[in-house]
Amino acid sequence: MRILFIGGTSFVGRHMVTEAVGRGHDVTLFHRGETGRALFPEARHVFGDRARDLPLLAGSTWDAAVDVCAYVPREVRQAADALSRAVGLYCYVSTTDVYRPTGQDTVVESSPLFDEEDLRDPVTEEVTDETYGPLKALCEHEAEAAFSHVIIVRPTYVLGPFDNTDRFPRWVRRGATGGEILAPGPPDAPAQVIDARDLAALTVGLVERGASGPFNGVAPTITFEEMLSECLTAGDGTLTWVDPAFLREQGVDIETELPLWSSPEDYELARCDPSKSIAQGLRLRPLAETVRDTLAWDRERGLPALNDALEAARERGLLKVWRTRVGT
Repeated sequence: MRILFIGGTSFVGRHMVTEAVGRGHDVTLFHRGETGRALFPEARHVFGDRARDLPLLAGSTWDAAVDVCAYVPREVRQAADALSRAVGLYCYVSTTDVYRPTGQDTVVESSPLFDEEDLRDPVTEEVTDETYGPLKALCEHEAEAAFSHVIIVRPTYVLGPFDNTDRFPRWVRRGATGGEILAPGPPDAPAQVIDARDLAALTVGLVERGASGPFNGVAPTITFEEMLSECLTAGDGTLTWVDPAFLREQGVDIETELPLWSSPEDYELARCDPSKSIAQGLRLRPLAETVRDTLAWDRERGLPALNDALEAARERGLLKVWRTRVGT
């Protein structure tokens, strides 16, 4: 197949392109060239900003386009203007954050989505924690309106090598140092993740088969404790569970400093059903393999240890105060 990737050199997109190239597809990458200019020499690279340079793709056709970096509806409309007659299939990489919380036990692809009424400013293009989900949902609507054949992939938290968010690598590094590790409770909170390589294989497989519609790109739900326990690769690490209310009292921004933790109002989004994707070929590697490969990549890139050391020192101080609070 001839596949166009909009983006494709950073983390999720990079793994998708790796998968497509590895399967022998004829790949074109449209990207700004700010990262990964030397990646994928076997592919055609077209350098440009999607906000103004999509006309550079004029004159070519592809069997499919995979859009990994549209965050606001305008970007999808611009892609449609440039590509709706040039591609047979448009695959949009969305997010499970498009689902509107309704108290469901399980979130399936037909569950309610956010819409423009969920935005305080219906024409905003500012991507924040509050606008991210609704804007991605509106991107989905634009795609379905503009292209005749659409696949939508909705991943949850994505893990693995080349993770530039540093959310999971933070826990992998901390687990590899061992000792007592601060963990925001409760340990049985639901957690849902997927390895970027498994997501990539699912996405390229859906494109190859000419699938259509939305698919949850998720692994089955586990607990936060199960996820963090897999990171304890040093052999002597222990998790000490601390009340999130206490951490906030101490000035800890949990979402930023202890990433992948979810507040109770977000638990519903950690219960997305992967059944439809599994039926379409999603195969999931053990989380231990993701931890191992993420740690190897993280050590290869040689991230300075100063911030980690400062973080660990603060963690020890917080645990000392916590033990005093609970009388242990």
